[in-house]
Amino acid sequence: MAAMRLVRVVLTILGGTQLLRAEPSASPTVKSTGGSSLASVVAGSSKPMRAWDKPYFDDISSKNVTAIAGQTAELSCHVKHPGNRTVSWMRKRDLHILTSSIYTYTSDSRFSVMHPETTDEWKLKIAFVQMRDAGIYECQVNTEPKMNLAFVLNVEAAQAKILGLEDIYVKKGSTISLTCTVNVQSTPPSSVSWFRGDDVIDFDSPSVHHRGGVSLETEKTESGTTSKLLVTQARLSDSGNYTCRPSNANPASVMVHVLNGEHPAAMQHGGSCGIAPTILQASFTLLLANLLR
Repeated sequence: MAAMRLVRVVLTILGGTQLLRAEPSASPTVKSTGGSSLASVVAGSSKPMRAWDKPYFDDISSKNVTAIAGQTAELSCHVKHPGNRTVSWMRKRDLHILTSSIYTYTSDSRFSVMHPETTDEWKLKIAFVQMRDAGIYECQVNTEPKMNLAFVLNVEAAQAKILGLEDIYVKKGSTISLTCTVNVQSTPPSSVSWFRGDDVIDFDSPSVHHRGGVSLETEKTESGTTSKLLVTQARLSDSGNYTCRPSNANPASVMVHVLNGEHPAAMQHGGSCGIAPTILQASFTLLLANLLR
């Protein structure tokens, strides 16, 4: 753009007559740079945003989040110096704007946004998260061009766990005690079933009633659900694979061996498990071989 020169108006009074004339100003030449108009440069009416005032993402939160199905997933986005700009959350797979500012734009009531005043955090919360919720979510700021930060949400199925070893040895006539835990707080399982082999243990069946001594204790707490299977007066026929199968979690299994009085050191005592007889035998054989060398 060609240089522009400023002029000044000089008022001269000659014998009562006022004359107006224009002459070049002593001010230096001013050029338009960076797309700014002359008026804005001269008048100073528009100042460019300082670099330290521009919004930016504060990468203090994990961008790879793993949640357990049924619990609450949280994605935390921190934006410094947002000014009057809007922070939004978008689901990448269908480009659905889930939240904008503090408002939610989805009919799925599981989604919400938390933005405490005086903080730079916009937290997307997904209650009762499901496997289908896994994917990429973007935190966006409506700058020009738009700023965005991607988060990866992984959702894993809940996993049941039976306390103790995978192989449990009990003495005939003693009590088999199996404790299964499911660490899902927000949505505890509606039921926990136990199987021996492929057959469900039906506590109302005539065979179980006839046998007697089989009971189930289930407790739901803030930390999760615990299901305890008790089989008193263990028989040799009670040996087999036992599986705990919650309604909302992957199952867990153990192998129970009921022994006819042999290897008492390997028996389960008070819910704890001893060492398998095969391990004891192998250790003794190895020790004996070393002594005979």
